[in-house]
Amino acid sequence: MMHIRRTQILSLSLGLLMAGMLCLPQIFAEENKDKVSYLVGKEAGPDFKVQGEYTGKGPAGELGAQVIALGNGEFDAVFYHGGLPGAGWDGKDKITAHGKTEAESTLFKGDKVSGSIDKKVFKGTLDGDFELKKIKRKSPTMGEKPPAGAVVLFDGTNTDSWEGGELKEEKFLNVGVRSKPKFRDFKLHIEFRSPFMPLARGQARGNSGVYLLDQYECQVLDSFGLTGENNECGGFYKVAKPSVNMCLPPLSWQTYDIEFTAAKFENGKKISDAVAHVVHNGVVIHDHLKLPNNTPGGGLNDESAAGALFLQNHGDQVRFRNIWVVEKK
Repeated sequence: MMHIRRTQILSLSLGLLMAGMLCLPQIFAEENKDKVSYLVGKEAGPDFKVQGEYTGKGPAGELGAQVIALGNGEFDAVFYHGGLPGAGWDGKDKITAHGKTEAESTLFKGDKVSGSIDKKVFKGTLDGDFELKKIKRKSPTMGEKPPAGAVVLFDGTNTDSWEGGELKEEKFLNVGVRSKPKFRDFKLHIEFRSPFMPLARGQARGNSGVYLLDQYECQVLDSFGLTGENNECGGFYKVAKPSVNMCLPPLSWQTYDIEFTAAKFENGKKISDAVAHVVHNGVVIHDHLKLPNNTPGGGLNDESAAGALFLQNHGDQVRFRNIWVVEKK
């Protein structure tokens, strides 16, 4: 019989333990790959430099494209005749292609389109030749200053107006916070940014929400280039999808400018629904939309009461800044 010394057993046990520990980061990365999240563009890798919006000329005139990063050098591209959503697109057909980075270029192929991106220029054929250049759109209300009499909820100096508020990174506001002031009828300006999460999909990608009166959720999500549903950016959950998907690429600052009128009651009975007029990045996406009921999961369930502004925590590193409210008397 072979005799194994106690020191040999200890050495073997330590070796197995170390091997297991070396495997842990890889296992963790695999199980949490959809949560890989970047907050700074220069740290986000080569895919971040390719993804984004492109505009230029096609054979039929103005043409826009949105390129969505899927991780590991893969992309989807969506083409729009007339220009980008909210900036010329005719609202009709979309043409799609799938791409992959090879060497210095990213090559795309679809049923009707083929092309490549090299040095921020997208060239290819779509019923003829096109050439598009990468652009970066900015909301016309970005950085808008609060008017006299506005209630400033967050200006980057402190979180005094928020329950659970924390200053993050470059003096931005975290998620999962509720305003201490409560409101009924108001105009809201708020700026938000979703992280770059190329391996995530759907509701796992830059998810948060702006709850009006702590009960009507206007969605925040990285739904750049998607169809624009009621559970995507700009949608009112289970009520209405935005008229156009104005979501910009991840790590772009975006704006909501919302005019909200609370539901009206007489003798304890509701006589009119709440109404929200929403402008996303300068484009109307809900034109005085009636909200027949509150959103499931909201903090408040009483449409007759004043309520807070609630910024939902869905586990993603969404950030907010420049938040102010003008109350309607």
